[in-house]
Amino acid sequence: MRSGYVSLIGRPNAGKSTLVNTLVGAKVAIVSDKPQTTRSRILGVKNYPEGQIVFVDTPGIHKPLHRLNVRMVDAAVETLREVQVVVLVFDASTQAGHGDEYVSSLLQGISTPVVLVLNKIDLVAKAKLLPLMHEAQKWHDFAAMVPLSAQTGDGVDRLERVLLDQLPEGEPLYPEDFLTDQSERTLVAETVREKVLRHTRAELPFSTAVIVDKFDEEERERVLRLYCTIFVELDSQKPIVIGRGGEMIKRIGTEARKELEELFETRVFLDLRVKVNADWRNDDRALDGLGVPRAANRPPRRTRRR
Repeated sequence: MRSGYVSLIGRPNAGKSTLVNTLVGAKVAIVSDKPQTTRSRILGVKNYPEGQIVFVDTPGIHKPLHRLNVRMVDAAVETLREVQVVVLVFDASTQAGHGDEYVSSLLQGISTPVVLVLNKIDLVAKAKLLPLMHEAQKWHDFAAMVPLSAQTGDGVDRLERVLLDQLPEGEPLYPEDFLTDQSERTLVAETVREKVLRHTRAELPFSTAVIVDKFDEEERERVLRLYCTIFVELDSQKPIVIGRGGEMIKRIGTEARKELEELFETRVFLDLRVKVNADWRNDDRALDGLGVPRAANRPPRRTRRR
C-alpha cells in the first residue's frame, strides 16, 4: 500500500480545482473561469487498490494585493514542504510568463518530487505540446510530465499511476468513507459563491464573499433551512448582485439550492441577503469570520462520503 499528500499548485485559472474534482470523482472545490476562485486549501481523498492519495487543492499563486491574497498565497506555498508529492499545474493553452517563472522558482531547494501537469490539452494542437514540454524541462528537474485535460478526463489515469508510484509505502491516512475536510457550512457558502461568480460581472467576484449566518437542521429530513449573507465592498455593487427586481439574486439562489439539495439529499430552503462590508479583504477579523485560514491554520471538521 502507498499513501500520502499530493499538493496541486500553479497560477490562477490553471485548472487545479477542476483537476481535483475529476481525480476525487466528486465536487469538493467550486470551479469558475474567474481567477482566484479558490481561497483556502481543500483536501479531497481518493482510494485505489494500491493505496490512498490525499489531494490538496491550493489557491492560485499570484502577487498579493490584499490581506486576503496574502493568506491565499501563504496557504499554497506552505504545502510545498508538507506533502509527499507536488503537482505543478500549467495551463498549456497559454504562453508561459513571469508568473510561471515565479511559481517554478518556489520549487528550488525542495527535495519533494515534483510532477508537471500540462493541463487543457483539449485546447492545444498536439504539435505544440512537444516544444512546450522541452521548454518546461528548464523550469525544474521534474519527476514526470503528464499532458492531460481535467475537463475531459483525457490523461488523468496516467497522472494517477505516476502519483501512486511517487508516494511512499504506508497505510491509508483517512477512513475509506472520508471525502473532504470541508465542513457542511463551508460547502454551502462556497456553492453560493460559485453561483455569484458565474452570473456577476468580471470585476465583482474579487470583492465578494459569502458567510452562513444560520444552518438550521432541526427538521433536516424534511427540509434544511440555510441563511446566508453575500458581502460586497461597495454600495454600487449591491444592486449588481440583487439585479433588477431581484432577478439576479433569485437566479443565484435557485441554482445554489438545487445543487445543495443534491448534496444533502433533502429539500433546502435558502435565504440570501446582500450586505456591504467595505474593505473586508484587508480586515483580519472579517477574514477569520469568513473562514479564510491564516498560515498553519487547522482544517475544519470533516465531511464524509455519502
